[in-house]
Amino acid sequence: MVEVEWSYGFFGGLMIGAAGALFLLVNGRILGPSGILGGLLDGSGRENRGERVSFIAGLICAATLTAALMGRTATEITGNWGVIISAGILVGLGSRMANGCIGGHAICGIARFSLRGFIATILYVLAGGLSVFTFRHLLEVI
Repeated sequence: MVEVEWSYGFFGGLMIGAAGALFLLVNGRILGPSGILGGLLDGSGRENRGERVSFIAGLICAATLTAALMGRTATEITGNWGVIISAGILVGLGSRMANGCIGGHAICGIARFSLRGFIATILYVLAGGLSVFTFRHLLEVI
C-alpha cells in the first residue's frame, strides 16, 4: 500500500499558496495572518474589520473541520498547557517584532523573491529548531 501522509502537506501547501495568490489579487495586499490578526487587536484594521474577522474565523473553522473529518484532534508535542500558552505568546511577540509571521514571509515573501522574506524564514526555522532542541532535549518539558 502507498503511503499518503505526504499528500496532506502537499495539498495543504497548494491551498495556502492559492489563498495567498487570491488574497493578493483581490485585495492588492500580501497575505500575512499575523498582520491580519494584529490589525484586529491593535485597532489599526478598523476599515476592513469584517474581512479580517472572516479570515481568522476561516482559519480556525478550516483547521477544526479538517481535524474532525480526519479524526485527528490531539497534538503530538505536549499536553502541558503552560508550555503551549508560553509558546503562543512567544510566537506572537516574535512575529510582531519581525513585522510578520512565517505565513507572510515564507509563503508570500519567498514567492516574490523578497530578501526580507528569505532572511525571516531562515531565522524562523533556526529559532524553531533551537527551541525544540532546548525544550525537548535540554529542559525535557515537551
